[in-house]
Amino acid sequence: MSEARTAGGRPDTSAETAGGQPAESETTLVVVTGLSGGGRSTVARALENVGYYVVDNLPQALMLDMAELAFKAGGAARRTAMVLDVRSRAFSTDLAGAIRELGERGFAPRVVFVDADDEVLIRRFESVRRSHPLQGDGRLADGIAVERGLLAEAREQADVIIDTSHLNVNQLRRRIEELFGGEDARRLRVTVLSFGFKYGLPPDADFVLDARFLPNPYWVPELREHTGREEAVSAYVLGQEGADAFVSTYADLVNATTAGFEREGKRYLTVAVGCTGGKHRSVAIAEELADRLRHSGLAANAQHRDLGRE
Repeated sequence: MSEARTAGGRPDTSAETAGGQPAESETTLVVVTGLSGGGRSTVARALENVGYYVVDNLPQALMLDMAELAFKAGGAARRTAMVLDVRSRAFSTDLAGAIRELGERGFAPRVVFVDADDEVLIRRFESVRRSHPLQGDGRLADGIAVERGLLAEAREQADVIIDTSHLNVNQLRRRIEELFGGEDARRLRVTVLSFGFKYGLPPDADFVLDARFLPNPYWVPELREHTGREEAVSAYVLGQEGADAFVSTYADLVNATTAGFEREGKRYLTVAVGCTGGKHRSVAIAEELADRLRHSGLAANAQHRDLGRE
């Protein structure tokens, strides 16, 4: 099969073969992996919802064969997702090598890695009274530790990492549908994520913004019970000295870097905006920043990790 490449030797994701037939890069491949209990099955169902042909528990050794079949089949199979499970007997730790092999054949797979805090994973396994597939005679924590070791390199190679510690099933589904559902799925997509510092930093953040320099609406009695998505709180936060310059500066920064990220093949950018609890300031700033980015032509959306936790 012909293989179209850019001047730098990488597969050309927009090329066609000399005969006018689509090249392998026109086949949209998504590789889903991650920690057991992290949400792989939810991701798989969400991808099916947006039109992907999903192959679950695929042995890693068959990734290239599956990609070739999807290319030859055409039609709906041109959007294929392959879900890799460490429990598969054919699983290998060399996922990076398998991805490189796909690239050498002209494919351009996107790797999604689902993760969660150990404590959250343990609670999920205990809630369904299941043992971890790798714990053997040990504890749940032992199985999780082994799996993290096996998947460490895969996590480093992922295009997008989704921490599901604070996401419910519907929130995770919406995240996947936003990332992969649109016709412009190949464009850089920006998620502006509000969070509370007291709940920890989002591990998948590319930029972290700190909105705690602004006065906290929590200390305004009539605003305390409201959120940054409501007009009264938003007006209060955005009306503070320095707030507009703060949003404008970071909007300019994101706009200045997106072209470079796209040239480097990055498709997902997470801008995390934090305040103390993730209810007032960070939410208002995240909504405003996402709105300004959309008006500048970027595919941007606001999400709120910790809203409702207080």
